Amino acid sequence: MATIYYTGCSLDGFIATTDHSLDWLTSRDLDEDGPMAYPGFRERIGACVMGATTWQWILDHDDDPWGPLPTWVLTHRTFPEAPPSVRFDRDDVRRVHAEMTAAADGKDLWVVGGGELVGQLHDAGLLDEVWLQCAPVTLGGGAPVLPRHVELRLEEVARNRDFMCGRYAVVR
Repeated sequence: MATIYYTGCSLDGFIATTDHSLDWLTSRDLDEDGPMAYPGFRERIGACVMGATTWQWILDHDDDPWGPLPTWVLTHRTFPEAPPSVRFDRDDVRRVHAEMTAAADGKDLWVVGGGELVGQLHDAGLLDEVWLQCAPVTLGGGAPVLPRHVELRLEEVARNRDFMCGRYAVVR
């Protein structure tokens, strides 16, 4: 079991524009059955965690938010009622990670979105891998892939149509 930060990013290292848009990412050509694509990745996942900004983006852009995957949203915000699989929490990432691990039943954990939450998991020694799908675009600003210094080791690289995909291990 691994805790994996899986995300798309621009060549200059951003996961969203300053106004939280992903249009630059979702308009790119990708083989859903290709290397490191989401459907294959999703099969490995038993639980996930995200921050409030990511959850709000899902609510704003998805008619059927999230489904049965056990999900934790770490936030101090109040949201409307969510599916039964979604839990809102304000606690330390260590306790939430332990709950996610139990719920995942041996499968991997997915850190969705990015930002400070990824940094907190890294700082707690709980982040194992980073998977990046780099789109051929620069944004010039926005939400960074990682908000702090993180040492990584390249484990795998592939091309999936428009995307340069890399899987990295976190160096401890």
